[in-house]
Amino acid sequence: MNELIFYSLLLIVVLGHLIMASFFYRQISKTDKLSFHEKNQWRLKALIFPIGYWYLFKRRVNGIKK
Repeated sequence: MNELIFYSLLLIVVLGHLIMASFFYRQISKTDKLSFHEKNQWRLKALIFPIGYWYLFKRRVNGIKK
């Protein structure tokens, strides 16, 4: 029973990571202010740690718009 709970929680975490990474990836692709190289760097970061880099990306893009 403990294994079932553990694997269920692990599945939820992985699916959450997948959804956040895909959302972040789409936002990066929509941004016209970044160069091709910068977009690729942010896309790689989106796959590794999407929630942490999301806030850094938002600050960076908002800084460019000003």
